Amino acid sequence: MTHEGTGQHTRQPQAVVVGGGLAGITAALQLAEAGVGVTLLEGRPRLGGLAFSFRRGDLTVDNGQHVYLRCCTAYRWFLDRVDGARLAPLQDRLDVPVLDVAHPRGPRLGRIRRDNLPVPLHLARSLATYPHLSLAERASVGRAALALRKLDPADPALDGIDFATWLGRHGQSPRTVDALWDLVGIPTLNAPASQASMGLAAMVFKTGLLSEPGAADIGWAHVPLGELHDTRAAKELDALGVRTALRTKAERISRTDDGRWAVDVPGETLVADAVVLAVPQEETHGLLPEGALDDPDRLLDIATAPILNLHVIYDRKVLKRPFFTALGSPVQWVFDRTDSSGLLRGGPEGHSGQGGGGRPVGGQYLAVSQSAAQDEIDEPVAALRAKYLPELERLLPAARGAGIRDFFVTRERTATFAPTPGVGRLRPGARTQAPGLFLAGAWTATGWPATMEGAVRSGFSAAGAALSALGRRHDHPLQEAA
Repeated sequence: MTHEGTGQHTRQPQAVVVGGGLAGITAALQLAEAGVGVTLLEGRPRLGGLAFSFRRGDLTVDNGQHVYLRCCTAYRWFLDRVDGARLAPLQDRLDVPVLDVAHPRGPRLGRIRRDNLPVPLHLARSLATYPHLSLAERASVGRAALALRKLDPADPALDGIDFATWLGRHGQSPRTVDALWDLVGIPTLNAPASQASMGLAAMVFKTGLLSEPGAADIGWAHVPLGELHDTRAAKELDALGVRTALRTKAERISRTDDGRWAVDVPGETLVADAVVLAVPQEETHGLLPEGALDDPDRLLDIATAPILNLHVIYDRKVLKRPFFTALGSPVQWVFDRTDSSGLLRGGPEGHSGQGGGGRPVGGQYLAVSQSAAQDEIDEPVAALRAKYLPELERLLPAARGAGIRDFFVTRERTATFAPTPGVGRLRPGARTQAPGLFLAGAWTATGWPATMEGAVRSGFSAAGAALSALGRRHDHPLQEAA
């Protein structure tokens, strides 16, 4: 794979990026833009990692609901870089409908929304009128938030305790944890407060809710994720001359006699000056050459956590809002995915036209996102259907009596790393002890939980470290934003 540079005696440096998720794509883009010849290897038939789309009949379906926040500056860079920001817009202002169906006086709708006031006053009115907590509980939230602002999420001591313990020490009742802290924390961390590192929780809440007034405004893709993370990303990689090899897994990585790297793939050996491993921690462990990390088995101690997604196609519209979250119900977050799936146009390209020549079919497609789903990830579809369809009817009166055209489930058993107390000391940085070998992935030491933001940031770190080692000048994409 050696290519000669434009200079008569200058060889273009070569890199292999193993893994075509957001971390690997980002690393490949950064390396190629700096003039490195890049080969990107992905074992799946598509790019995008665990944030992807697939076809089901005439529909284009995301494997799960993925959102980002305005404070996710790295993922916003990625969207801009693939010309997709307009396809995944942000709310003008944070506004989360919260429906409590277990209230003694019947279902009650509350909202978490912000004003255009300085932090922390931007949430003061919302908290003061939040109907799911008592007056005393609302006051306690304000005191805890002020204490949270003073913390340094990078403090190793915070990584050693769980979020629930800290909340209890700061006067948060179990109801307050359920109705507010876990409402945000579970989908962000993929763990309840009792199982989440205080360091990661502090990072999420301090950055998202207590940094800038608009930091927590929510964005999500209005097209299938594959349009952003696969189709558009592949186009940008191609434009930079990146060789993308799908359905191609790295089998072995070793040193060459001249100190470079040999990456064995089926039928070929790629030789490179730098290698970025942007695959999950267990796969990384299997590829690491001896001596690359002091204690490579630590990677196997980084546990994983599942996410379950339920997909329900109704024969009529049952939800007027784009999304909501629930209390007093096993249902967590519900999103309307009708338009992006192509349901109303009867074709997989519904976001860009009639698609497939299908006639309008009507109905509504709801995606139910269930994080921290250890207890249900292996439940049979029939059991999940029997449990959740009545719950959706309880939450949405318009769903009562509606016909169910389809009900199916997507399961990501290793969706994220588990953000358990102590995980911070297990997460490696981008550099290894083997010169020219670098690590990327949301599970590496980004300071963020396992989010799309963390994945892109890890790609920046790995590419930056590789370019420094190659003697290539580069600027961090978020340097000005930081």
